[in-house]
Amino acid sequence: MDKQVRLVTQSPSAYSYPLLLKQLLHTPIIYNPDQEIVYRDSLRYTYKDLYARINRLASALTSMGVKPGDTVAVLDWDSHRYLESFFAIPMIGAVLHTVNIRLSPEQILFTMNHAEDKVVLVHEDFLPIIDAIRPHLKTVETYILLKEGPEKPATSVPLAAEYEEMLTQAVDSFDFPEFDENAKATTFYTTGTTGDPKGVYYSHRQLVLHTLGMAISLSGFSGPGRFQSADIYMPITPMFHVHAWGVPFVATVLGAKHVYPGRYEPAMLLKLLQTEKVTFSHCVPTILHMILTSPAAKDVDLNGWKVIIGGSALPRGLAKLALERGIQIYTGYGMSETCPLLTLATVQSHMVDWDMERQLDIRTKTGLPVPLVNIRVQDVVSEKEVPKDGRTPGEIVVRAPWLTQGYFKEPEKSEELWGGGWLHTGDIANVDPSGYLQITDRLKDVIKTGGEWISSLYLESLISQHEAVSEVAVVGIPDEKWGERPLAMVVPKPDFKDTLSGDSLKSFLQKFVDDGSVSKWGIPDNFVIVDQIPKTSVGKLDKKVIKKRVAEGIK
Repeated sequence: MDKQVRLVTQSPSAYSYPLLLKQLLHTPIIYNPDQEIVYRDSLRYTYKDLYARINRLASALTSMGVKPGDTVAVLDWDSHRYLESFFAIPMIGAVLHTVNIRLSPEQILFTMNHAEDKVVLVHEDFLPIIDAIRPHLKTVETYILLKEGPEKPATSVPLAAEYEEMLTQAVDSFDFPEFDENAKATTFYTTGTTGDPKGVYYSHRQLVLHTLGMAISLSGFSGPGRFQSADIYMPITPMFHVHAWGVPFVATVLGAKHVYPGRYEPAMLLKLLQTEKVTFSHCVPTILHMILTSPAAKDVDLNGWKVIIGGSALPRGLAKLALERGIQIYTGYGMSETCPLLTLATVQSHMVDWDMERQLDIRTKTGLPVPLVNIRVQDVVSEKEVPKDGRTPGEIVVRAPWLTQGYFKEPEKSEELWGGGWLHTGDIANVDPSGYLQITDRLKDVIKTGGEWISSLYLESLISQHEAVSEVAVVGIPDEKWGERPLAMVVPKPDFKDTLSGDSLKSFLQKFVDDGSVSKWGIPDNFVIVDQIPKTSVGKLDKKVIKKRVAEGIK
């Protein structure tokens, strides 16, 4: 008989330390209590103030009847209030629902009913949405106002309290309970190509482990782009979206300075970058593109700003532009279902002296798996692991301690997500001999033409290098002969608005055919020049809408 593993013997008086979010606050309060947290250009306070406000928020919510297991929704821009909610709501045993404010009112209604929200913290900008859907909200009992100025907005929403007044009246000490670390802490909704949004959820244990894993990944390895306690952090990824990728938790543990920009406006973002001397951020490519192409950005010194790009592939052209401005840019990869961090395109210490073009090869990759993440790239049909040759494609499947355990109230979709005991990402990638992943497409977006697979992401990266191209999206469109053919939707830079043509783009791409980077069949037959490209609620290229527009003949 095989010997059994030996479990540790626990003394009757030994304390079993639960991995709860409250444990993340111990270090910064001791290590850097006077460090600042800044909201736009209107408010700043210290970590000591943050801790007191978290206690006050917990006291206020419990006095309103919020109990363990209840769900509290937040509709807000990126703010200090959101940071306080990240901690206070889960720490009382309730569930934080970070509502995606960019969804349609109908989708917001669905998510709030599906999550069974009881209390809603709502910014004054979103009162009209709540007012419109309120008759159909089934479980909400209390609304709390989040306002900016001194005036109370006119609304028919029955507001039980105003956030700041509520905190002022609450006590600044709260005895946060201890409970099972597997208790649900947060939930939010991810939108797919069809059907209603799907609810993902995370436990205290998962969020704590993700925070520690990300902290090690960002600060523990040598190379550019590191995030440490001396950095000044400003998220440019919405806090409603996977907890702003979990980085606010990391920044808090490190005791770093936080800067919250509220609503994303290029002028305000650039102002905060300058005045607060921000050194570390993260965003999707479209947001960085918006910042870099803003006229106000020409006179701003961005040298030394460290930026992780996620959500979509980092086009080589955008990465090159960022590096030329002195930005330490690189890719991170994950999904709503993965909390989200899985990989980072880490520039290792021996690569630091490489020239720009060679570094771009690394910075634009999907990256290396971070600690505690086990990734396989497997053949879609056989499910066998593909060779690490940098060419053979397969689907990324993953195991890590912080992956969502399913979709809320969706057992069948949950089992589909977790087929075979691995979380299926739906991303197609290859792995090179050094272990770097490179996503070549979404399983649903890969273009199949004449028996060949063509990567829309790779074509986008090639086209983005043309001097006249500002943004590009490539999709597959039906073709009677070849099954599908690639089509490129392109936004020209202002100076090339009247001169960029499909023929010039085809000529540009021919050099990549000549050097073997892409087959001649990979060159799009059609280039559509447009003023803007449809985006999703979190700033990704919305290829579903692009395909629909093309099918309808709307250019």
